[in-house]
Amino acid sequence: MYRYWRSNNCSTVKGVQQLMSVLRHISSNSGICFKPSKSYPHLYRGSKSKLIKRSYHSEHGVYGYKPKPATTYELAAEVLESRISQSNFYRLVTAYREHAHRKANINPIAIRKLRPVPELDPSRYGLNESDNCNFSGILFGPKQEGSVGEAVEFLEKVYAGNISSEFTYLQEEEEREWFAERLEREISGETISKEDQRRLAGDLLRCEAFDHFMASKFVTVKRYGGEGAESMMGFFSETFKLAAKDGVEQIVFCMPHRGRLNLLTGMLKFPPAALFRKLKGHSEFPDGLKGSGDVISHLTSSVDLNFDGRFLHVTMLTCPSHLESVNPVSMGKTRARQQLLKDGAYSDDSNARWSDKVLNIQVHGDAAFAAQGVNQETLALSNVPNFEVGGTVHLIVNNQMGFTTPADRGRSSEYCSDLAKMISAPVIHVNGDDPEMVIKATRIAVDYQRKFRKDVFIDINCFRRWGHNELDDPTFTNPLVYHIIHSRRSVPDLYAEKMVNEGVMNEDDVSETIQKHTLWLNNCLKSVDKFKPLEHYKKQWKGEAQAPAHVTKWDTGVDPDLLRYAAVKSVEFPDDFNIHPHLLKTHVKGRLDKITKGGNVDWATAEAMAFGSLLYQDYGVRISGQDVGRGTFSHRHAMIIDQKTNEIYIPLNNLVAGQKAHLEVCNSILSEEAVLAYEYGISITNPNILTIWEAQFGDFFNGAQIQIDTMVSSGETKWLLESGLVMMLPHGYDGAGPEHSSCRLERFLQLSDSSEIAPDGEDVNLQIVNPTTPAQYFHLLRRQMIRNYRKPLIIASPKILLRLAAATSSLKDMGPQTTFQSVIGDNVANPDTVRRVVFVCGKMYYALAKHREEIGAKDMAIIRLESLSPFPTHELLEEVTKYRKAKVFIWSQEEHQNMGAWSFVRPRFENLIGCKLRYSGRGPLAAPAVGIGSVHQQEAANVLQKPFSFN
Repeated sequence: MYRYWRSNNCSTVKGVQQLMSVLRHISSNSGICFKPSKSYPHLYRGSKSKLIKRSYHSEHGVYGYKPKPATTYELAAEVLESRISQSNFYRLVTAYREHAHRKANINPIAIRKLRPVPELDPSRYGLNESDNCNFSGILFGPKQEGSVGEAVEFLEKVYAGNISSEFTYLQEEEEREWFAERLEREISGETISKEDQRRLAGDLLRCEAFDHFMASKFVTVKRYGGEGAESMMGFFSETFKLAAKDGVEQIVFCMPHRGRLNLLTGMLKFPPAALFRKLKGHSEFPDGLKGSGDVISHLTSSVDLNFDGRFLHVTMLTCPSHLESVNPVSMGKTRARQQLLKDGAYSDDSNARWSDKVLNIQVHGDAAFAAQGVNQETLALSNVPNFEVGGTVHLIVNNQMGFTTPADRGRSSEYCSDLAKMISAPVIHVNGDDPEMVIKATRIAVDYQRKFRKDVFIDINCFRRWGHNELDDPTFTNPLVYHIIHSRRSVPDLYAEKMVNEGVMNEDDVSETIQKHTLWLNNCLKSVDKFKPLEHYKKQWKGEAQAPAHVTKWDTGVDPDLLRYAAVKSVEFPDDFNIHPHLLKTHVKGRLDKITKGGNVDWATAEAMAFGSLLYQDYGVRISGQDVGRGTFSHRHAMIIDQKTNEIYIPLNNLVAGQKAHLEVCNSILSEEAVLAYEYGISITNPNILTIWEAQFGDFFNGAQIQIDTMVSSGETKWLLESGLVMMLPHGYDGAGPEHSSCRLERFLQLSDSSEIAPDGEDVNLQIVNPTTPAQYFHLLRRQMIRNYRKPLIIASPKILLRLAAATSSLKDMGPQTTFQSVIGDNVANPDTVRRVVFVCGKMYYALAKHREEIGAKDMAIIRLESLSPFPTHELLEEVTKYRKAKVFIWSQEEHQNMGAWSFVRPRFENLIGCKLRYSGRGPLAAPAVGIGSVHQQEAANVLQKPFSFN
């Protein structure tokens, strides 16, 4: 095959396809077909498969992305005529839509008077209140004409009453017009039905009854109740009902502590007995499962609700105390559910839209939403290909305080919701003392999301009756506000009184609702000892289990014919695709050259073969990060771009005809925290997708440290949420300076619950590796999916090894009956002559091995630790026993002494292996690496030579 390649000089697309033809002939007996597949015929037009010229990201779409159809919108001629002929009146109406929120009665605990809004004075526009106007085409109320005074009265009610809005900044005229009309018709229309009023009153009263019950039975518990914000229950009830009515099948949402337990036990069928059991000190997990648990305010539920025969599955996510950090996780989980249900671009229906089946809801606290950067990053994902979920409905429970900090000290913007303007999302502000107006705001917001599939915000202005929690005294710092709060009645009491006065309910109805709910809670409290936590591994997770407390081996090898097939398909492209000439020469031809020889498989080829073999077995693959399509080091090229049309083509998505699983290549925004959290959300939802996040450089993970600390490293022990997320962090001291050299292995090792005094099993919380060969990387990726459990995998991935000739593998290394080796021994050194044993991980091995050969050192063995966590005790003991004459044991690393793996491996070697290691590496330093070239070179030389100087 190699001779064929050379003799036919395959330097053109035609030559490459001739080589593929030969490969097909060779493999004809294997049962695997190398026939080129065009599984994406929609990329082409006509029998000659001519590529349509479109923009980057492909206007015809790639897997996981479908462009939105172009739309046109024009105002009717009579509308324009009315606005032109009554331009001053139209200016007044526009002023109300734009400025009236500044005088609206949306604050139930206001201590300052609002300033007047001069833009709303009719005289500014040459109008008198007695002037008659034609409202048609300008106002969307019940009247077609009337006086300016009547129009102002209407506008005051709609835009400056217990509700206000901000939407005039929306970029699309159609959205602005729709929002004005929908708002004006809804607010000026009739009150909600008596049935809805009774339902709303019941929700509020049950919410309050729960808080009173908890206060009486668990006096010293911080429950973060809903007192002061009970009207948010109306939002949830109405949103769930409207979503079910519109055909939504699932809702994925996240929320902070505030009112969480009220919602869980009141609407989401969370058994109060489970809560009370937890409060009595028992585990929330089923017997036999390992976990440390979490506080009650992080409990969650996943439940089916029935709305007039329409079933809606509602999932509330767990959350850490970094409350807003869960928002991108909820988006990732939503996206994964959409993939499972074939929603949006995953659907075979060309008319399908994102969130047809799965809707995302995010609940925020006011102070956290305004202040935490993760929210900006999350919103920035809302309309990005491969990350969009079809618009999120946001609810801000605006307590007007963060911990004890008042709003004017908690942000610089006028509203806590102002971040919404970044993505041109409308905001509805509403007074939490008016639950019916909350219902109307919810209807408008949900209708907007369903029509435009964009984000929308509701900002409920409310208060916290008891401060940050029930044990807190907020009067220390906010005496005036809390004088108002302590002097007033509760929202449920006020609304119940209103319902009684209007004849919708009577006093007995109110009492019965409270007593019935309290009795139910009391009965649940009595049944605590009988309650058993429910089964954990269900639905798509059925068959999965927790990792064992011992070490297992998994055959992750693949038939060589399938490996060749996957490698060839990974660089196959359509006949008329205009590939970059450099890629044709180095990427396509180079890969085919390696495959024909069957050896010298590099990192990118091994990765492509791992992806291809997993896809062939119907496991999905999703890789995201900044420029992951080509790779930071321009080595991957999992997606290629037509040089004339800008169209994307992903070769591995044309692996076989009728392909079930696909590769989703997700070039992300320049974010770490939100994108990593998004991928974590994918990974905890679907165990059948290999989910990879690749940092542009290894140190960039620190932008996502909150997510790593609170979710990736601890999510399973706190919440029993298994994650197979792969974090690839380019690592290596190559003279790049303080940043981009180190992926900070020491931080991940410190987060590991690996034991210093007993051998690890595979149940460690993090699996941390520093592989040195493409085959090792190949096996790691496949092992993530083949095993019957999921664990986060942290890979210190290479930079210079991507193209290092010595760091290659053969197909045999990835063939049947092969697996990942946690330790790679020395196959060169003679055990009888070895006096020094050097332990090393990562690329340092190649420098040491080369230097040993150059100086002819026969008395040294070099052993590679490919896995750090779990620590490979048994494998190391097997290697050490080979060198009975060894007197010196050395740990060699290129990282500084206070970094890298030294502090982690030292006690384990002493306690478990019986070796007292001597350190060889750079000395301590504050920065990850020096930034002076000459110093770096001297350090590198010292690190290389030092292991050979020990006696």
